[in-house]
Amino acid sequence: MPINTKTSTQFASYALVVLLCLGSLVYGLLPGLLAACAGFLMANALTGENRLRGPKLGPKLAAAIVIFLPLIGLGLLLANARGMVFGLLGQYQALLHQLAATVLEIRDKLPADLAVHLPEELIDAQLWLADYLRSKAKALSGAGAAGLHGFFLAYVGIIVGALIKGTLKKPTIAPLRAAIRQRAACFIDAFRRIVLAQFWIAAINAALTSVFLLVLLPLFDVQMPYIGPLVALTFFAGLIPIVGNLICNVVISLAGVSISGAVGLACLLFLIIIHKTEYLINAKILGKQTNTAAWELLAVMFIGEAVFGLPGLVSAPLYYAYAKMELQVTKLV
Repeated sequence: MPINTKTSTQFASYALVVLLCLGSLVYGLLPGLLAACAGFLMANALTGENRLRGPKLGPKLAAAIVIFLPLIGLGLLLANARGMVFGLLGQYQALLHQLAATVLEIRDKLPADLAVHLPEELIDAQLWLADYLRSKAKALSGAGAAGLHGFFLAYVGIIVGALIKGTLKKPTIAPLRAAIRQRAACFIDAFRRIVLAQFWIAAINAALTSVFLLVLLPLFDVQMPYIGPLVALTFFAGLIPIVGNLICNVVISLAGVSISGAVGLACLLFLIIIHKTEYLINAKILGKQTNTAAWELLAVMFIGEAVFGLPGLVSAPLYYAYAKMELQVTKLV
């Protein structure tokens, strides 16, 4: 029976994508994979292939700019803002310690009528959460080495992505190479859609949270501690679909409880109102970009986190969006 070359080539290209995705999770190379996509998109933007106006650079020059720009930015950061970076890490450590203390004192912080209804079994959960927060605060003391390793992986990924664009040849007639290019184009397009959608969602979250912390609370003579780290956390956690909002809600509410139970309750209610209002915006942005529903993302993120931990949580929306795009191209969904 003759072998269908086209079918076997397509199967091989899909198998290589699966191996790449799983390998990036198993061997901790996810930052490099995501950075490679980002590097390719940045170089592609500088070439301006799909742009009618504005400057357009050659692929090699665009790749060179993308490769050297992070080094220039890192040099400027170390030269002028090194103290700010270490100061921010110190603020996050202090915030985590304060949250740990707040968790242990939550019965004293809440109104008496509400505190009496808390079950006694909550004490074990309080102790576990406080120990967890303290462990994360201690882990931040070693964030320098981990951050350097992460930056190295991301930078190598950016180089790879930029070089792919800078050295991309004309359309090939080799079947497997052409199939791999199709898979890569679809994967990068899924990455672009996810990042674009989540960036706007995170920016909206951070802006509304800033208004709440800097404008609304001071109107009632409430000064929330660690406003800068909280706003930054809101933005970066907001880059993770759905779960990021939950993390922000818990952290900001606990920071409010550290002042008083009423402030913590006000924070929780306001954040719920914000995110309920944003749900329509988020669903429109993310749904339009990726054609996925919130329950789909939540399900795949739950599975990804259960199997691969934090890398699985971060990568699940991208991998799912890519898989769904491939299935739609083949008209299977």
